[in-house]
Amino acid sequence: MENTTEARNPATTHIDVMSTADILKTINQQDQQVPKVIAAPEVMTPLTQIVDQVVASFRQGGRLFYIGAGTSGRLGVLDAAECVPTFGVSPEMVQGLIAGGKRAMTEAVEGAEDSQEGGAADLKAHALSAKDFVVGLAASGRTPYVIGGLDYAKSVGAGTAALSCNHGAAISAHADLVIEAVVGPEVVTGSTRMKAGTVEKLLLNMLSTTA
Repeated sequence: MENTTEARNPATTHIDVMSTADILKTINQQDQQVPKVIAAPEVMTPLTQIVDQVVASFRQGGRLFYIGAGTSGRLGVLDAAECVPTFGVSPEMVQGLIAGGKRAMTEAVEGAEDSQEGGAADLKAHALSAKDFVVGLAASGRTPYVIGGLDYAKSVGAGTAALSCNHGAAISAHADLVIEAVVGPEVVTGSTRMKAGTVEKLLLNMLSTTA
């Protein structure tokens, strides 16, 4: 797996000695790369396929689940929650599951993301069925919690998709449809709440809104 999410960004090697204006300008320049990544066929094509499958699930009474840990998990919970007031749908229709449960929305839950069994158990607790669709979210592309959830989803016949920010991500091998939205190294090394988080937020907005 090509781990660009954890690499050093040459544009920000000396960010600690930049002026405030230059730091802000650099962050903005880096953020501008994100929509270009989404516009590429290797992202838009699978995104289209995912949306079409989610629509098919909805039409047969199925639900959409996002499953992730850390920032990725929080973004899934956020997108799911906002579908209710935006579209007037039931909270059951789109749901976000995060490793460690509700407490993980505001604080780190040690070891939760490392449990494949946890991902499977959380989906099982929601009576996942073949009518449903599961999107696994992991900026790094290797989160065990997500892998466990995707494997369980496939075992019950649910549709699956994996969304990550690295080429050759581990979670890609555990889903039917795959998006690897590679936005490159972060302004702050390893801080995937930045460009990786932004690309995930935009993709989830597109997915749920279109579906």
